Amino acid sequence: MSSSEFDLAYDALRARWPQSTEERDVATPYGPTRVHVYGPADGTPLVLLPGGGATGLAWFANAAALGGRYRIHAVDLLGDAGRTVRRGTPLKTADDLIAWLDALLDGLGLARTHLCGHSYGAWLAVRYALHAPQRVDRLALVDPTQVFAGFRPGYLLRALPTLIRPNEGRARAFLAWETGDDHLDETWQRVYALATTLPGRKLVAGGRPPAADLRMPVLVLLAEHSRAHPVGKVAERARRTLPQGEVAVLPGATHHSLPFTAPKELNDRLLDFLARESEGRGTAAR
Repeated sequence: MSSSEFDLAYDALRARWPQSTEERDVATPYGPTRVHVYGPADGTPLVLLPGGGATGLAWFANAAALGGRYRIHAVDLLGDAGRTVRRGTPLKTADDLIAWLDALLDGLGLARTHLCGHSYGAWLAVRYALHAPQRVDRLALVDPTQVFAGFRPGYLLRALPTLIRPNEGRARAFLAWETGDDHLDETWQRVYALATTLPGRKLVAGGRPPAADLRMPVLVLLAEHSRAHPVGKVAERARRTLPQGEVAVLPGATHHSLPFTAPKELNDRLLDFLARESEGRGTAAR
């Protein structure tokens, strides 16, 4: 697969975003970061971090609704597929990802923001919220992985062929298995499948962050049919870990079909949670 094929797929998905979406390349010590920006210029900021291989464009079904109230900044992750370029300071550890996010928020002029992540992006969002709680007003986690429980062994086994010998066909077969071959947007699926074949991708992993130490309001939205992890166990642990947090299961959703499966329910829950931002500012130091 050539990078031009991925670029064509990426541009096709970009076309699904609202017409007035801005593309920004923000300078950081780790290289320029691509951010898709939409919403009122004076709106409260909301930073969106995608799952691995999904690119910041994965929020295409959410952008119009969320951007109606908030100034959204959807990020192509450092070390992953998309148009963020790894250049300058080497990316080696999770601490590098945190330093990169610090620099990115500085470059965007965001002293404080709401933060929402899906899957790997949720893991990163938790780590960042623990690092800089003064910068995160409210935190939303969409089917977070490696936060409240590990991956199912069967999920990792199914993912192995794509990791060892990546190609578009294997990536599509893996997605079909995890999602039951349902609810997948073809344009996004092609971006994800081609992303697995790109050379030079480097997703930095790390241990489970101590989510019990989070000090801002937290919303956890889980996919009912996620095969990435045991949903019931994750929900129970999230409720126990975050006694003042909110935990809900999105019916019919699978791990990889989020955040564009049943986007209205996800959007409504997220908007309801974020609308209580004035309350969040008062309880951030609980």
